[in-house]
Amino acid sequence: MPAAPDQVCANAVDLARAAAIAEAGEPAVGDHAGVAADAERLVTHRFSCLLPGYRGWFWCVTLARASRSRQPTVDEVVLMPGGDAILAPEWIPWSDRLRAGDLGVGVVATTEPDDPRLVPGWSGEDDLTGPLDPAPLHPANWEPGLQRARVLSGEGRRDAASRWYGGEHGPHSGMAKAAPGECRSCGWLLLIGGPLGQLFGVCSHLLSPSDGRIVSLDHGCGAHSEVQAEATVPSRATPLVDDLGAETIDFGHS
Repeated sequence: MPAAPDQVCANAVDLARAAAIAEAGEPAVGDHAGVAADAERLVTHRFSCLLPGYRGWFWCVTLARASRSRQPTVDEVVLMPGGDAILAPEWIPWSDRLRAGDLGVGVVATTEPDDPRLVPGWSGEDDLTGPLDPAPLHPANWEPGLQRARVLSGEGRRDAASRWYGGEHGPHSGMAKAAPGECRSCGWLLLIGGPLGQLFGVCSHLLSPSDGRIVSLDHGCGAHSEVQAEATVPSRATPLVDDLGAETIDFGHS
């Protein structure tokens, strides 16, 4: 790259401005902001951009000149950001932007074929020993009757367990810390099978905020089944004894 721009191209500011106006319209083109050499007989003029929302951007007009020619020509016109330009945030794929609760009616979330949280499942058609036989021929990740192509891997189970345990239905929530008892001792807890059943169950109490949700066994809420109202027992009146000790008078009973 030459140290100094080609003088003929550098002096053609009006030609560069006219090209920028032809591209963007006169109201969008501001003052000339400089010229720089790109190569021999190739320079780029910059004009400030006046479009709303494009502070710090410049219209860049590249001019070129053929050897021994005294007339430069327009090569291209582009809008480019400057050092202090307002830029859009880095693009993130839609699938990576999704968060819990974002899915609604008609919204589809795709799953990558190599998602490490899933492993191939088996229908059981090739299981030669039966679902209750622990022999090596029985696939460990076959779930009877479901015939799913993929099931949770160990990583998938750990991911779910960590999320559930650390959430509002785990032991660290304010509700759990103020509860009179843990879910493991509550009659409203429905047990679940599989590896996660060792740590989680499902709440079935209508008034609990966890009703119908997965809860950790050491979670808890105010609807614990063993919390009962104290029975109200009428207190007996204190017997009154006369000074002579001849008789005892109980005003509480006839």
